[in-house]
Amino acid sequence: MENFLRPIYQEHASDADTLGILIMERTKQNSPVTDNFDVILLIIMKEAKQDWHVKHYEFDDKTAAMHVVKEDVLMEWIDKSGYRRAVEWIIYGRVIFDRNEYIYHLKDQLRDFPNEKRNARKMLEFGKLVKSFNEAKDLYESGDYKDANSKILYSLHYLARLAVIEKGYYPEVTVWSQVKQIDLEVYKLYEEFIEGNEELEKRIQLMIIAMDFVLSSRALASSQQLLTVMKTKDTPWSYGELIEHPDIKDFSLDLTAIISYLIEKEIIMTVKQETKGIDVYHRKYMINEES
Repeated sequence: MENFLRPIYQEHASDADTLGILIMERTKQNSPVTDNFDVILLIIMKEAKQDWHVKHYEFDDKTAAMHVVKEDVLMEWIDKSGYRRAVEWIIYGRVIFDRNEYIYHLKDQLRDFPNEKRNARKMLEFGKLVKSFNEAKDLYESGDYKDANSKILYSLHYLARLAVIEKGYYPEVTVWSQVKQIDLEVYKLYEEFIEGNEELEKRIQLMIIAMDFVLSSRALASSQQLLTVMKTKDTPWSYGELIEHPDIKDFSLDLTAIISYLIEKEIIMTVKQETKGIDVYHRKYMINEES
């Protein structure tokens, strides 16, 4: 198979901007990780005319997809879970070209998952988890049990990804396989929910109680990125100041849900600041030092 692809990737290997090339082959009939192509070629460029472009090929009754992506786009995918399959291609793919050991060091980075990147990813997943969990509770209280069931499953998935990140790994597409090996508490929650014999309403009710406890126990550690920012000044923060901070922009869409949850858990407290209006106050936020 590689003989057919060699002329394609050798053209890129001769380009000075090419940092590395990996190949990922299909190992089973149904292969979502390769988008059901027989082979994936991932070509990482320092500079390119397009941020990301894809070409599809057929040869000898086989299919291939070539992804050519700029380094900064790839790193954004990795840091923000933008295209999770690319992470698996890097972790499990076979290196066929590696300029100055670029891919060797990239694989090493994915194994190490440095703390600063880990905290940012925890915050990202925690925000999605809180938002989804709040929606699940609201749907349950409204009697919309099937919709609540869907939101619980989403919440469990975000919790699984958070659990994997806490252990120092990048979450992959097969996240539950990872969780089963590293966090049995979260995996048991998932098993109990999908395999439980109770009526749907009762199963959701029990899962909301269990997840509320698990979420609460992770809140302080998961929100370190936000709390670290808030510790950079002694005075309260306005919402506008927080949402504009560069270390918060990646999870800004979920910031309201995160702040509300942290207030509920008394990790953050509100501060009222007078305005020119009578009995109208600015609402600001600071860390509750007693938490």
